[in-house]
Amino acid sequence: MRMEKDARIYIAGHRGLVGSAIWDNLKRKGYTNLIGKSHKELDLSDEPAVNRFFEEYTPDYVFLAAAYVGGIMANNTYRADFIFRNLNIQNHVIGKSFLYGVKKLLFLGSTCIYPRDAEQPIGENALLTGSLEYTNEPYAIAKIAGLKLCESFNLQYGTNFIAVMPTNLYGPNDNFDLEKSHVLPAMIRKIHLAKCLWENDYAAIRKDLHKRPVEGINGDAENDAILSLLEKYGITVSGVKLWGTGRPLREFLWSEDMADACVYIMENVNFSDLKGTSGEPRNCHINIGTGRDLSIAALARLIMKTVGYKGDLSFDAVKPDGTMRKLTDVTRLHSLGWHHQTEIGEGIERMYHWYTKE
Repeated sequence: MRMEKDARIYIAGHRGLVGSAIWDNLKRKGYTNLIGKSHKELDLSDEPAVNRFFEEYTPDYVFLAAAYVGGIMANNTYRADFIFRNLNIQNHVIGKSFLYGVKKLLFLGSTCIYPRDAEQPIGENALLTGSLEYTNEPYAIAKIAGLKLCESFNLQYGTNFIAVMPTNLYGPNDNFDLEKSHVLPAMIRKIHLAKCLWENDYAAIRKDLHKRPVEGINGDAENDAILSLLEKYGITVSGVKLWGTGRPLREFLWSEDMADACVYIMENVNFSDLKGTSGEPRNCHINIGTGRDLSIAALARLIMKTVGYKGDLSFDAVKPDGTMRKLTDVTRLHSLGWHHQTEIGEGIERMYHWYTKE
């Protein structure tokens, strides 16, 4: 099933990291009837509101990129929010897509769905073969539910709902909140602020806090308050301290590559094209990643080089590491004809340029 250029295409989460990149990718490829609603305009956790939206707009295709997301600190702290909010979003959007006859839906999950001790690299058939990483278990369970909801609608009702499981994503419009962001944007901001502090550039620090206040503190705060805040997040005059040991290995995918993969799959792949290695119609989701990883410590040093920061780097081993390795097996993705384009070094340079110029 090919998407028509004038088809009504709803991108849920069109202002987020991946949703905004999907929107731009579709525009560049000539799609003319894109639909996006901000959270203020449409709360996806409000079932009657979601029903009214589908009734009014009757989208032909849906990209479900909206989610309540965060890094290891946020996942472990706001456990109820992560499972409850994501289940609501998924149930409402996927359910209404079925009810209103959406031709095709793409659901974005996460590779955190896989067992903590899964064999590396992790293939799609590792799903539900072991215990999850506890720090992000609620979010993972929500994403597994979304994947199985798509699979179950396909098997019972013949829908064409495809689930993709991206690795760690980063790029323009990322979340740089020091408490709730994912590891790479958090590290970029921490190391940027550490460089400013190292150079005694309080004007740059205030500019950063004006743009993105932290815990209600912005650039108007006194120096002592700013220093105290930064120290809480491991940023001091002498160096920057990051969570964990630095030993975990992580894979990262540029968000615009992820968007290209999503559009490619929507244009070229159907549920009927997918099946598990056993031949059964289960585990028909698609891993999306690069198939390459690096340690958190190596990532930090790469960011330091890009930012131009020459202070000290240390790790707080008392804090949790999360899963020690989480590398995706992208054999299925490659067999479908898609490969990533942006390597991690280039991506970090582009992201830091965006962060400082945006």
